Amino acid sequence: MSSIAVFAKASPLDALQRWLPQVVLAPSVLIVLVGFYGYIIWTFLLSFTNSRFMPSYKWVGLQQYERLLDNDRWWVASQNLLVYGGLFIGISLVLGVLLAVLLDQRIRREGFIRTVYLYPMALSMIVTGTAWKWLLNPGLGLDKLLRDWGWEGFRLDWLVDPDRVVYCLVIAAVWQSSGFVMALFLAGLRGVDQSIIRAAQVDGASLPTIYLRIVLPSLRPVFFSALMILAHIAIKSFDLVAAMTAGGPGYASDLPAMFMYAHTFTRGQMGLGAASAMLMLGAVLAILVPYLYSELRNKRHD
Repeated sequence: MSSIAVFAKASPLDALQRWLPQVVLAPSVLIVLVGFYGYIIWTFLLSFTNSRFMPSYKWVGLQQYERLLDNDRWWVASQNLLVYGGLFIGISLVLGVLLAVLLDQRIRREGFIRTVYLYPMALSMIVTGTAWKWLLNPGLGLDKLLRDWGWEGFRLDWLVDPDRVVYCLVIAAVWQSSGFVMALFLAGLRGVDQSIIRAAQVDGASLPTIYLRIVLPSLRPVFFSALMILAHIAIKSFDLVAAMTAGGPGYASDLPAMFMYAHTFTRGQMGLGAASAMLMLGAVLAILVPYLYSELRNKRHD
């Protein structure tokens, strides 16, 4: 009887311990299911309707996608994304790797230098866009400063040049994100077995060869993680454009996220905006799915 009584007294506590994790996680899971996946499904449904200022559920099939593909502004935004995303991802990766390799040499004041390069990540894209808008403004920033110092022939008017304004976005985005890439690769470099590097040095391999042939290839997971994060940042870039150029001059610096916002919330084209949002999601999945498939296949073979 005593053992039964002990079991009866312990069972409510055991049940609480079993259910406590589910109870604690339930609100977060519910928010994710409704606020994330639920709204993805809702946006997907709206992209097949004639919704304008308010949601409408009159089915129009692929009409919104056809309108989107016939929209010149959408193609400008897509081309800008290719230029902006390609340069942003490529330069951030190269610069981040170089900085990580530099700091991996255990240089003096490493902590200070690492903090300096990581500091931009503490700022929001709105702050970054506003700061670089001032710096690149021909009448206020670096252009005016250098001409006041006597460099009369110097011109840095990219911010008002339709053919070059997208490169201003690249400069600001790289400035903010390259330090984050540096931190990712530095963490990966610090996890590399030092005995492998010492063995390569004994064999006469130079330091650049060691990094290019041995160390960096072993950081493939870090590389793909950085690539995924940067690609996600590039595709959803909105606040940087809104603060820095507002898509101008005209819509020369428009990006798909800016296009989606403008048509959904200011032009009363909710169905068209939903269609553009689904194509942006498709771009993210086009990068994410092959990466996940590759990783899962490698783990299965291991």
